Amino acid sequence: MSHSHRFRKIAAILAIALMVILGWFLTSKVPVQAQPKPTAAITLDGRQLFEVSETGQFSADNRAADANMILKEAVRSPEPAKVEILESNQLPVIRVNGRHLLTVTSQDTPTGRTKQEQAQMWAQRITEAVRQGQEERRLSYFWRAISLAVLFVLAAFAVHQVLGWIWQYWLRRLVPREASHPDTGAQPKGIELFLQLTLIAVRALLWIGTAIYITDLFPLTREWSRQIANILRMSLTSPVISIGESSYSVINIIILICLFFGLVAVAGAVTNLLRSRVLRITTISRGVQESIAIVIHYSLIFIGAVVLLQIWGLDISSLAIVASVLGVAIGFGLQGVAKELVSGFVVTFERSIQVGDFVEIGEFMGTVERLNARSTHIRTLDDIIVIVPNSRLLDTEVVNWSHHSRASRLVLPVRVAYGASMNTVRSALLEAAHENADVLKKPAPQVWFQGYGDDFLNFQLLVWISKPRKQFQIKSDLYFRIDEILRKQNIQIPFPQRSLHLRSGSLPLKVSPKLENSLSQLSEGLIAWLKNQSQIGNLNGSINPSTKNHNQDD
Repeated sequence: MSHSHRFRKIAAILAIALMVILGWFLTSKVPVQAQPKPTAAITLDGRQLFEVSETGQFSADNRAADANMILKEAVRSPEPAKVEILESNQLPVIRVNGRHLLTVTSQDTPTGRTKQEQAQMWAQRITEAVRQGQEERRLSYFWRAISLAVLFVLAAFAVHQVLGWIWQYWLRRLVPREASHPDTGAQPKGIELFLQLTLIAVRALLWIGTAIYITDLFPLTREWSRQIANILRMSLTSPVISIGESSYSVINIIILICLFFGLVAVAGAVTNLLRSRVLRITTISRGVQESIAIVIHYSLIFIGAVVLLQIWGLDISSLAIVASVLGVAIGFGLQGVAKELVSGFVVTFERSIQVGDFVEIGEFMGTVERLNARSTHIRTLDDIIVIVPNSRLLDTEVVNWSHHSRASRLVLPVRVAYGASMNTVRSALLEAAHENADVLKKPAPQVWFQGYGDDFLNFQLLVWISKPRKQFQIKSDLYFRIDEILRKQNIQIPFPQRSLHLRSGSLPLKVSPKLENSLSQLSEGLIAWLKNQSQIGNLNGSINPSTKNHNQDD
């Protein structure tokens, strides 16, 4: 088994396990118990020591506030705190540095423990907490904490870099690069995005843990972090939405959203496994495989969403109101989206355009790579993905070169000069077609004579191919071979000829009188010069014969 297939299986199993754990956490019911007594925490420097309950006329918050104030004053004192237990009205009283801290009552004591035992335990915790607080306020501890904080930040930075190295040189190699081919059905970009988000989440948790550790080193920052944590906990756990008899907090909503994203991921993983493991080994066409995969994908999402909502405690019948509101929204604001979705389902089930078809839509020509619910991805001849809305496939004319048949015809016009033998030209064209490996044997190539032109014989070579995406390359190869064969046969390719006829006559031109006089003077001068040259030529002709006769007499 390859690394890519193993990685896809592991990712799917982890996603399913995560969904199960989150679903159990979300839907687990806490047993119904009696209403708990209100309590308040006794804290010192952000550390919770214990909780006290209300007693008599004193509420738990009032008792905790008084005790916390006394403990803060004790821990700021340079002297060791004196914690003692006294008896008052048969109740143990805890005193710190001679001041009354609190009285231990029966409401503060759990079952099976006496009030004196409870007081002893609390006194011991208070003593240790005050001693630790005083130690943390010394200068030596401050510098030691600073050193630890710096070391921890450096260690976190090193782990941060190691995580990036693991992602770059190990995890990315598990991503199936061959999955970019649509036949495999995998989603390498989705897997890479999942790994990237996982890396970001792990790094975020690393730095959050680092911040928590550093703030816990110092008393002041520890108190601040505890207050912030309490505020966040109250904000996340307090009910914000009430549906029927159930109330939901922010954390419940976040978990539900995570479950939905997990559902979509699992549905995609199952669909890809079905496409690559089951449908690919069948004999059905690629377009039918894609249609089945799309139907299963959205069916899993719909069924899973219904199950999640039921488990979440939401009555499905109450969704009728949501459906009506959604219908109104679609009617007003989502008409375009609804149109694309309906068009996508029509194209998918009508199967007039399927994955793998070579189509021509307007100025775009390419192979259909994917049919989605809203759009169709077409890979052009320049290897560019063009996203076409599904409604355009129904509203405009679409040329499908692969519809019902994988064979497509190419027409190559060829012109030769007069004087060439038609049979020779026909044989040359058929020879070039038969030598090309991309030309189908059946139907056989044909040569048609279209007629006589002005200065050429017009032929057409008809060939059938099964790869319309390579039609321009096939045409180029055929023309190269045709030109080579015709040159060997001494068959000329005609070039355009044009005849120019000139007629004499007056031109309807108008010139100025000054220009007309200049032209007349120029013509008269030219005529005089020509006459002069003619006279000189006649004179030379009369001198040459007399000279010749004189030479003969000598």
